[in-house]
Amino acid sequence: MSDPSTLLFEYLAKLGIETTTHEHEPLFTVEDSQKLRGDLPGLHSKNLFVKDKKGKLWLVVAEEETEIRMNHLHKRLGCARLSFGKPELLIETLGIKPGSVTPFALLNDTDRKVNLVLDAKLANGDVLNFHPLRNDRTTTITSADLLTFIRSLDYEPMIIDFDVEPAETVDK
Repeated sequence: MSDPSTLLFEYLAKLGIETTTHEHEPLFTVEDSQKLRGDLPGLHSKNLFVKDKKGKLWLVVAEEETEIRMNHLHKRLGCARLSFGKPELLIETLGIKPGSVTPFALLNDTDRKVNLVLDAKLANGDVLNFHPLRNDRTTTITSADLLTFIRSLDYEPMIIDFDVEPAETVDK
């Protein structure tokens, strides 16, 4: 099988986006990443591939320490209740395996089925780190370049500040 990150790096180069990539053992969790990364500068993420009860797909990309309350997330997104997407759906939609979930995988979402949610900490950050479609590497990119990449694919991310509780709505 060919390297899934090759097309990603070619696409980023066409956009004039420079990145740095570090190789390491495969990582499957935020905890694995924290143990291995050492002094790799920048913000790191957790990436959740979820599906709502109506079949709508979401990729939630948050700073790794951000608390995501799954039982309330659907309210923040304005959608039906959410559950984690099955590995087969992840592979079919984003072309990646569990453990490699990343906003870079939007490149593979040719039907634009996935809705992107980006943590405000990442959108407003400086240097960010993500897997480049495989979990044995970490690619560093600036926040501005990540947004350029996302928008070049005709996505407009929903940016949420997960540290701020949403205002309660009053039913009348």
